[in-house]
Amino acid sequence: MPTVPASEAFAAFRLSLADPPKRPILHSAAGTLISFGVPASDGRIDWAGVWITPSGPRFLVAVPPVAGPAGAHGLSGAAAELFDTFVSASRVYLERIEEIDAQLATTQEAGRSVPLAEVWKLQRRLAVIRAHIGRALVGLAECGGRFSEVFAGFAEAMPAATGELARVQELAQNVRQALSDLILLRNAEESNRIAEAANQLNRVSNRIAALANTSNIRMLGITYVALLLGLVSAVVLIPNTGATILGMPSAAWVPGLWVDVVLVVLALVPLVLVFTRPWVRVMLRDLGDYERRVAEGVRDLPEMTSRGAPEPSSATPALAEKRL
Repeated sequence: MPTVPASEAFAAFRLSLADPPKRPILHSAAGTLISFGVPASDGRIDWAGVWITPSGPRFLVAVPPVAGPAGAHGLSGAAAELFDTFVSASRVYLERIEEIDAQLATTQEAGRSVPLAEVWKLQRRLAVIRAHIGRALVGLAECGGRFSEVFAGFAEAMPAATGELARVQELAQNVRQALSDLILLRNAEESNRIAEAANQLNRVSNRIAALANTSNIRMLGITYVALLLGLVSAVVLIPNTGATILGMPSAAWVPGLWVDVVLVVLALVPLVLVFTRPWVRVMLRDLGDYERRVAEGVRDLPEMTSRGAPEPSSATPALAEKRL
């Protein structure tokens, strides 16, 4: 039977190999083009099918048809050529699917050492094969229906070719499901790893927050003690300043009794004003807690040598163990 290159057939429909038909069946003034792809082992797509013109059918041969299957159904001529084309394509589909299945088994055996991108690559390759199997089934139905007169006797033998393609399609679906399960499993493993890392980060964050909270509490104790010391210094500073002023030679004219009275007043008034405040009395009541927090903060400070480098303190073994 006459054959035609796929590029020439596509050109008649204003298409090219770089821009192949999006639909399996095209109709135009040039005739009817039924096309489907046959994947090669290197990933290349060869186009097969039939171009039906008023002068007769011309075949797009991607792979040499296997002689014999059509003869078993009593076909001859164009019908035999068409039947053998579809059967040959189905066998090539089967080979490609078995290759993907073998690679899938190798990937499963290798486990997580195989990147997930390789699994997705197999999934995309299988999706292309399944799409062309669907195109072949649509074209097969068209040839056995609308063009049954062009291919005499093909309609009676069409169920056998359809069965070949349907079995291959079912196998492709099973492999696709296995690939999907593997992808889901790998995604679940990655999700578990991310969740574990997130939990570890949360534990570290909680530990940091606990240490920061402890540090804040100790700094608060130091601040309270410093405030109390400042209040005491203020109370002491006022009478001390008064005594300094009254002790100067320029104040010799002040009688001694008044000096004593002034000093007593300067001592008592600040003392009463400061230490009768409620918040100061609360601070004095909790002074023991503040001192304990200050002592903990001081113990946490590293001991410094004459060169300024911190040394581990033997007086704080608990802290050293915590740092380790």
